[in-house]
Amino acid sequence: MSSTQNSPKPIFKRILLKLSGEALEGDRGFGIDPATVQSVAEQVRDVHRLGLEVALVVGGGNIVRGAEASAAGMDRASADYMGMLATVINSLALQNALEQLGIPTRVISAIEMRQVAEPFIPRRATRHLEKNRVVIFAAGTGSPFFTTDSTAALRACEIKADVILKATKVDGIYTADPTKDPTALRYTHVTYQQVLEKGLKVMDASAIALCQDNNIPIIVFDLLTSGNIFRVVTGENIGTNVGGAVTHLAAHA
Repeated sequence: MSSTQNSPKPIFKRILLKLSGEALEGDRGFGIDPATVQSVAEQVRDVHRLGLEVALVVGGGNIVRGAEASAAGMDRASADYMGMLATVINSLALQNALEQLGIPTRVISAIEMRQVAEPFIPRRATRHLEKNRVVIFAAGTGSPFFTTDSTAALRACEIKADVILKATKVDGIYTADPTKDPTALRYTHVTYQQVLEKGLKVMDASAIALCQDNNIPIIVFDLLTSGNIFRVVTGENIGTNVGGAVTHLAAHA
């Protein structure tokens, strides 16, 4: 979906898009699928053309998952560092795809590797956004034992993002696994506290708490439907909104 003079206006100024590493593997089931990366880059380009300031955090689960490696007997810290390096690989793939579309992009790594990425300096990252560059935050927080969900929440707070857009393989948050329970309902809105109390699998508890403390809403939506990022940032009611409102609604799947 391309931006034109008649396109809707964005309802945000600065967004942080959280992508899972698995979102980049396409139908391959592992690694990086170039066509999928290209599709994601095109969606980011379309919202960037609206004048939005765009930051991304991408996971590394398509290459290595630290928690799974740890469960298999590897030292947890070593496994997590491997996962962080996997996010750098994904970030470089996204940067390449975006720059081929003419979008200036900076990869900023929490682990110093100056040949391929800039070191993480909050003010510099903010300045890149102000200069209309897409910023990709790589290597997690730079410390083991933290998820990329926590990274997304932390970076969103540091750059004062208006919202976290969590792009997944499902179209929102459900009362149960919709692939196993046909009666599952999709929430259109749920509070931070309800996410924690009900154990809803949105982000880990520390990430939710950080967003709650800093009043940063989270919108969970389906990345696999082309144009959904554009729909979300222009205010179309898709996915599930996680925020501070008292009530929520559930819609049939």
